[in-house]
Amino acid sequence: MKTKLLSLAVSSALSSLYSPGHAAAPDGDSAIVLGEVAVRAPASGPLPTHSILSSVDILGGDKVQDKNVMNSWELIGQMPGIQLTETRMGAESGKATFRAFNGEGYINGIKVLIDGIPSNVNSGNQRFIDMIFPLDIEYIEVVRGTNDPRYGLHNIGGNINLVTRQGGNYTDGRLTVGSFNTRELQVALGRDSGGWSQSYFFAKQDTNGHRDHSESEKYSASAKWFYTPTGADLTAGVIVRAYSHQAEEPGFLTASELAASRSQSAAKNARDGDDRDMKHVSAHLDWQLNPSTSLSSKLYFNTYTDDRKVTFTSNPAGSAPRQRRMWDEDQTGLMTTLTWRASDALVIDGGFNVEHQDNRYRRYRYAYAVPTDFSKPVSTSNDDSYTLRNLGAYVQAVIKPIDSLKIIPGFRADKFSGRTELHTTGATASLQDYGWISQPKFSVVYGVTPSTSVYANWGRTFQILTGSRAPAYLTPGQAEFRPSINTGKEIGVKLKPLADTEVRVAVWQQDATDEVANMPSTGTTVGLGQTRRKGVDFQATGRVTDKLKLWLSHSLQEATVQRAFTAGGVSLAGKEVFSTPRYISNVGAEYQATEKWRISLQGRAQGSYYIDDLNARGKHGGFVLFDTSVRYALTKAASLDLQLKNLTDRKYEYVWYDNFFWPAGSEQPMYSPGPGRSAYLSLNLKM
Repeated sequence: MKTKLLSLAVSSALSSLYSPGHAAAPDGDSAIVLGEVAVRAPASGPLPTHSILSSVDILGGDKVQDKNVMNSWELIGQMPGIQLTETRMGAESGKATFRAFNGEGYINGIKVLIDGIPSNVNSGNQRFIDMIFPLDIEYIEVVRGTNDPRYGLHNIGGNINLVTRQGGNYTDGRLTVGSFNTRELQVALGRDSGGWSQSYFFAKQDTNGHRDHSESEKYSASAKWFYTPTGADLTAGVIVRAYSHQAEEPGFLTASELAASRSQSAAKNARDGDDRDMKHVSAHLDWQLNPSTSLSSKLYFNTYTDDRKVTFTSNPAGSAPRQRRMWDEDQTGLMTTLTWRASDALVIDGGFNVEHQDNRYRRYRYAYAVPTDFSKPVSTSNDDSYTLRNLGAYVQAVIKPIDSLKIIPGFRADKFSGRTELHTTGATASLQDYGWISQPKFSVVYGVTPSTSVYANWGRTFQILTGSRAPAYLTPGQAEFRPSINTGKEIGVKLKPLADTEVRVAVWQQDATDEVANMPSTGTTVGLGQTRRKGVDFQATGRVTDKLKLWLSHSLQEATVQRAFTAGGVSLAGKEVFSTPRYISNVGAEYQATEKWRISLQGRAQGSYYIDDLNARGKHGGFVLFDTSVRYALTKAASLDLQLKNLTDRKYEYVWYDNFFWPAGSEQPMYSPGPGRSAYLSLNLKM
């Protein structure tokens, strides 16, 4: 029953028995797993994710459910090669990216899914992740590269799927108190009986934040109901989820302000804050039509509303830095997959998706004042209602001419349409006409030995412009844009040198044409032209003894402009794409000292990066951070966790280059300092 329900809600992710330390992922794939994820290898349903033959990573629920984070995107930072962009501006807190795509919001190159449902906002930002709390996560799955045909929009460098808990009988709770007056409650409840499965979750988090004027209060709740009739080859279910977040924003600091006090919030930001609400409902159907053919469908609705008041600088030269941004987005979609298992040597998998977005974006500017007076706007920058429609389809096949060889050709095509209405002028415009965007894919893996496999893949993905007006929509005078086509290739080897050890090394490159750095919230567009991203990923995980587990990863990466020019005609060829570190590293250890005591240590490092397109403002943002935790089991059902974050009290910060709001000649870096050493104590209950 549980397996059927899991296969229904996240059929694209529930793919194999991932249980490192007990059994490796199946031979002939390229997945690496950290933690425990017990899901059977299905004989039916859509093709499993490990069949994509890219660099796939899975983080088990045991590695996330007991972590203390302010936002769940932070959990993904435990995985190899993940860059975290930690803006920490209230509800606009940050995001996770990889494959040398940064998190600045200009190129949102990572597709996000929750239980297999598309979960990016229109711009591609990852705000829906905030709805999910750690205790409700079954596992997190990351697919890197360009050869996954299942998804189109925003799937430029890969995708992240957060799979929540479904099925089973459990009553779990976690109560946390800690630094910055943080209080958090999470409760998860699951019941299976008579073909029915019910799962419920509730969380509330309050914190004063590590800086002045950064109080935050958030709620999240969800319910999942699934039913499998006795003797039927069909499972149907519904998921509903709601989230609310009210937060103050401490604002960005200049270098001199940062040096004076890392915890301060400047006077200009005293009225900045955010009120954000998100909701989700989806219906799921999993039907085994006959022994060799299965159908999986998901119908979903996402809604997102946000009211953000933000002040960027104390510049009296104009009103641009003082803004109120209001989003109201609705997404309605259908995803259907049909899988035919013709024989052990041939499986064909294909499907289509339809999504319609009905959105509104308003942006107001205010006069200079400290603090900003948001009572009356001086001007309206945006008051736009716009639609976006996407029709996509894909097909792929798994061909096994011999047991040790797997060949997977695939193809995807997407088409977009939509219109916008600019209420400030009454003008209307159509979305850029990209036609059908073709994306061929090809992957191959060869099992050299039972413990060694080599794999290679090639594929194309795309970037289109998003937002509520030009350049995404063809307003008068707006030039036509072609879609940016990303062509990626990867060669890797996966080894199992010892019984409980897995190692993977991959070399990859991704070239883009006509790339555009586009920030819909500010109306900023910068043509990057031809770009090249490339890198080497190394990762290993293993059990050294019965009590000690170790894992480590090191990713070298580079993103450079091949051909582009600034607005002033200066060539950017050879310049690094801003806000992209050259390396990202992770290391961790877990020691089960006794039956009751468990100790873990994790380190994370990121290189510094250029913050401007000319690479003239120096490198910023590098860090090395360590977290540690100690767990003591009070009983079989109760335990205590003590977690120390930023153990060495390292000073680090997110840095961006403000060349928008300062007067010409006074452009400068702006900083959001990260939290210092902090401690959290949690009581866990499992019944």
